[in-house]
Amino acid sequence: MNPVAFLGRTRRRGRIDITDILSWLWLIGGTIAVLVPVVWAGLSSMKPEAEITRFPPSLLPRTTQQVVVPGYDRPLGLWTVTIDGESREMAMVRRIGIKAQMVDPENPAAPVSVDARTISPVQKLTIATENYSDPLERFNFLTYLKNSVFVTVVATILTLIVNAMAAFALSKYRFRGDKAVFVLIISTLMIPLTVVMVPAYMVIVGVGLVDNLWGVIIPTVASPTGVFLLRQYMLTIPDELIEAARVDAASEFRIFWRIVLPLTAPALAVLAIFSVLWRWNDFLWPLIVLSSRENFTLQIGLNAFQGEFSVQWHYILAMTFLSLLPVTVVFLFLQKYITTGIAGTGMK
Repeated sequence: MNPVAFLGRTRRRGRIDITDILSWLWLIGGTIAVLVPVVWAGLSSMKPEAEITRFPPSLLPRTTQQVVVPGYDRPLGLWTVTIDGESREMAMVRRIGIKAQMVDPENPAAPVSVDARTISPVQKLTIATENYSDPLERFNFLTYLKNSVFVTVVATILTLIVNAMAAFALSKYRFRGDKAVFVLIISTLMIPLTVVMVPAYMVIVGVGLVDNLWGVIIPTVASPTGVFLLRQYMLTIPDELIEAARVDAASEFRIFWRIVLPLTAPALAVLAIFSVLWRWNDFLWPLIVLSSRENFTLQIGLNAFQGEFSVQWHYILAMTFLSLLPVTVVFLFLQKYITTGIAGTGMK
């Protein structure tokens, strides 16, 4: 479909209705609300450390231009100073309160004291590539990334298999108490996560999976949301199709694997997206289970950049923005199944 023609569609042909205006405002406002924080985080991730905390903040990554002045051990920042009505570029030696000591970089002499409120920095566009390179080289970021990918991929595959098997049994088999089992599974959604964390951790300790990536994966595999989503979608599959397969002597596992799963692909794609988001962004459960740095996932590793007295925002923003890429790629590949999968869950 042509995007221009789609966006130009109106409720009444040739006329713009108030509902069309409200829809455009809603879509534009929602898009801005979603994109602005992401764009701001991306631009801030390329700023030098001092620029991130500068007020007022700047949109583009800029830094104060520095110049080497004879007689000084380190480069000095270049500032625009107005003296006797003449605007000049001078280097700042030091700043004490509202007074700044400035020297002429071309003819350094005794520093001149000026009002710091009347000067402005000479800035240039600067991309701080070290915000990305330093964590990759010095802080085991690749190890954290590998652990997160392993947890996300394995947990998602197991979630799809386990929840699909449970949904198949609850949707295509009739046994005493099937409705009660389904209601019991759905009712677990009302139990707060903090209530089950201590018992779940005690189980992990008992089976010896503390400080192990499998201890992060296994307790999160069974999801009532996944069972509900897949069961509702499987109810739309005709029972006659399954009965015909049984007449042809197909085993129950073959029916599940070769007939039900392919027909449930849209709902599986939706659950896969949810699972990737849950596991990739999970922080609290890995923080409880894992204790060794070599087993940290990405979210726990990012927390290491936050110390007791300082926060390395330039590293946090850079690595956070980088961590958005895998989830974005998964969403782009599976987004066409979202509407189909969610809409199909309400057909019966």
